[in-house]
Amino acid sequence: MTESGASLASAALKREELFPIREVSRLTGVNPVTLRAWERRYGLIQPIRTDSGHRLYSLADVEAVRSILAWIERGVSVSKVGKLLARSNAAKAPVMPLHEDVAAGEWSEWRTMVRNAVSTLDEAELERVYGQVFSTYPLHVVFTDVLMPVWQELLLRQDEFGRGSEWVFFDSFLRARVLQRLQMARCGQRERVVLAPLPEQGRELELLVAGVLLGSSDVSVSVLGLGQPLAELAMVCDKLQPQALVLFSNQPPADDLHLQLKRMALGLECPLAVAGEMADLLSEELDGSPLACLGSEGRLMQRRLRQLLAGHLDT
Repeated sequence: MTESGASLASAALKREELFPIREVSRLTGVNPVTLRAWERRYGLIQPIRTDSGHRLYSLADVEAVRSILAWIERGVSVSKVGKLLARSNAAKAPVMPLHEDVAAGEWSEWRTMVRNAVSTLDEAELERVYGQVFSTYPLHVVFTDVLMPVWQELLLRQDEFGRGSEWVFFDSFLRARVLQRLQMARCGQRERVVLAPLPEQGRELELLVAGVLLGSSDVSVSVLGLGQPLAELAMVCDKLQPQALVLFSNQPPADDLHLQLKRMALGLECPLAVAGEMADLLSEELDGSPLACLGSEGRLMQRRLRQLLAGHLDT
């Protein structure tokens, strides 16, 4: 390691907690050989090296490993994960606060408070923390940087004894409150958007949170249930007359999904868009088509939806 590299590693050690590879393996369940392969072959994680060559991983690296695992469990190949992570980071970068390290530290503290309340199944304490975080940060920060990361951690670990109960407790808590927010937000808005899941994909909370993040002061979002048949969406739109139909999924799309969606768009009177991590995976296949890809990051999804509606209403 060069002198400058050593000083950077020393500064990092002082600034945040770093973990050796064996501890990262314990925390994530990924063996050291695989961690090194992800680094060397795909560049998915970039740990700091000590003078003796040992790898040290930050909390951000640990979270990146868990994100990689989540993508792989959804059927995405390792070779494609790097592109998705880069796109997600690029989408978040423009909306990060000026003092990014300070904000990230604060979000980590809030996540710890949420985890503590969930670990004791203390609904009153969780309600208190939930209310405080909403009074402190914008909506997209609350879900993207505080609540959903904890939910995703518990989801990945729900097979561990005790974690399953914690996940069910937290999932039920959040679904009830997100549904309430959606119902309250539907009062008085001028524009109406229908958000529908792809059949047999995803979990209800992810869909509901997407509905909250897509909505705004002048856009109301109606969320259809997880069992909604894809083939009947044109009929649903004929009845509801929305300004746009948005399909949501965080799962890898079927190989022919982009063709199905293009055919569906021809039979709709309103614009068709896709959102969630599916949108990131389909962006190239849908390039040049009438479908809009809204992405998977909260503020980006909302901004692109408003642009789509504005373009449609101006025609």
